[in-house]
Formats: sequence, C-alpha cells, structure tokens
Amino acid sequence: MSLEVLYEDNHCLAVNKPAGMPSQADESGAVPLVEIAADDIRRRYRKPGNVFVGLVHRLDRPTSGVVLLARTSKAASRLSAQFRDGTIEKLYWAIVEGNLVEDQGTWIDRLAKDRRSNTSMTVEGEGREARVDFRVLGRGGGTSWIELRPATGRSHQLRVQLASRGVPILGDRKYGARKRVEASDGGHRIALHARSLRFTHPTRAEEIWVEAPVPADWPGPGRSPRERPSETSKREEG
Repeated sequence: MSLEVLYEDNHCLAVNKPAGMPSQADESGAVPLVEIAADDIRRRYRKPGNVFVGLVHRLDRPTSGVVLLARTSKAASRLSAQFRDGTIEKLYWAIVEGNLVEDQGTWIDRLAKDRRSNTSMTVEGEGREARVDFRVLGRGGGTSWIELRPATGRSHQLRVQLASRGVPILGDRKYGARKRVEASDGGHRIALHARSLRFTHPTRAEEIWVEAPVPADWPGPGRSPRERPSETSKREEG
C-alpha cells in the first residue's frame, strides 16, 4: 500500500494517514502505519534490509491527517522532545453534531483515562490538564465545522472535550455521536482530521509547516484549501 507523502527528507517523513489505519500495531492485527511507511521507503528507494521509521506521536485509528515520522534515531529523539515540550503547533478540523454556541475561545479541562474501556473522561480536581483553542469555521445542517489548536496531547483529548460540551464529533459513537460515518476502507471513521503540523527540523534551525488535504471520505466542508495560500508543503531527498 502506498502513502500520501506530505514532506520528506533524510530525517523526517510526514504522511496523510487515512482513517481506519492504526498508527502502531494493536490487537486488531491490522498492518500499522509505521510498517506501511517502512515498506514504502524500502520500495521507492530500493533499500534492502531493515528501514528505520520512528513513531514520535500518534493519531487515533478512526482519525485522518498528518502524522510525522522519523527516519533516523537522532530525529526520533529530537522530534519526540518537541512533542513532549509542546513546541509543535498542531491544528485539527472537526465536524460535530450540534451547533456550538461560542464562535471561539479556549477550553481547559482535566482528563482521566479508563484503560479497561480505552476511554477518557473529564474529572474534577485530578487528572491531567487538557487545553485547546477553538474557532468555529461554519455551521449548517445541524453540525458545526470547528478548527482546534490543542496545546496538550492527552489520550482522546479533542473527542472528550467536544463530547463533554454536548457536541460529539460526527461518527464518534464511543463518545455519544448518533450517526456512523464510513471510511474509504469500509470501516468507520470519525470527522476529525489532523489538518497541519508546524515543527522545527531536527537537524537544522528551520521551521517546517505541513498541511494534509482532507480525504475523499471526509464528511464535511474543507475540500478546497483556503488557508495560507502563499505556503506550500515541502518534499526533498537529501
């Protein structure tokens, strides 16, 4: 299986993960993104033997969008540190059920995870802080199209923060959505898309911005990119 490559050099690889593909191996036995990416590099560059691909962050399986991978151990360490330190700028799009009243703002919650059910929940006085800036991009048909800029990266953070405010992500039955959304592979997806990432290159002092077009199974507006028309994603080998 080939991947949509958004940015590539000798140290980094950013791809547009389709919904339904796990980022790493899980109990389903489905081939994970890291393995598909390694096979793709091996095929495209005719590399024999093992190929290093490091997963420095993850997207939930039913979510699509930008995933940044490392092609060297040095890059993996430095990019992981950027994610831990919160210096990477992440932007998501979501289509939610219901009309969000506020046009924009910041949500701050505390989340706890139930590992038995693999769900997270908002809690009082304990848990880990989850912070996100939001802006409504459009409303209509009983849904809202929202831009989300999380400052933290908690498990299922955006899904929980939206659901706890009565606007679950379209297709997210685990967190209370009424409707199911089908992914391109026939499985299910949720209307959450990792739209872009901005990070510092791990071996040179350069800011890299990568944007992921919404896929064909995206159940809402946004197929014609309007943001940052002067910027382009980069791809290079060398």
